[in-house]
Amino acid sequence: MGLETQQNGLHPGDIINALKGHLPEGYEFNPFHPLSDQKKEFIQNPSLSDKAHCLVSIVSADKLSIMSKEVIDKMKNIRAEASRLKIPQVVVMTMPDKACELVNKDVKRIYYSKEIKKKMQICSNELGVPMNCILPVKNYHEEGMLDNDMDILILNAMTLIMNFANDYLWKLQQHANKK
Repeated sequence: MGLETQQNGLHPGDIINALKGHLPEGYEFNPFHPLSDQKKEFIQNPSLSDKAHCLVSIVSADKLSIMSKEVIDKMKNIRAEASRLKIPQVVVMTMPDKACELVNKDVKRIYYSKEIKKKMQICSNELGVPMNCILPVKNYHEEGMLDNDMDILILNAMTLIMNFANDYLWKLQQHANKK
């Protein structure tokens, strides 16, 4: 489930609640009603481990041009709240092989592809995410064997996400130490 139309997608309020650490483990999302602070499941005083340390959005490179304005607006609103909370944000751009024939033939060409750079720029413009925070990765969807070139992209994305999250936690700790 993602941020699709109202009947199928997550409610942005629940994602914002998750960022803030208000959702309990095993919470079942309702596309119509986010968890409110009036419900017993709502975590009133979340611990640091309850909160998100990095917002990771997933966007398909081959579907970027047909994303609805409604979904883009939901993503922007969630990003705005993450920014207000000073939570780092990245976009993992999947399916670059479906968006670019060069990458389809050779995934090592992903950062040389003008088409992928164009898709990353569109994503940056639409969502307001800096280009260096858009991480293209090729999905395993038809491969029968592991592919080191694909793995490198995935591991690079995971490393950057972990670094952003660790930097966020370090800044929180430094801020707490100053008090």
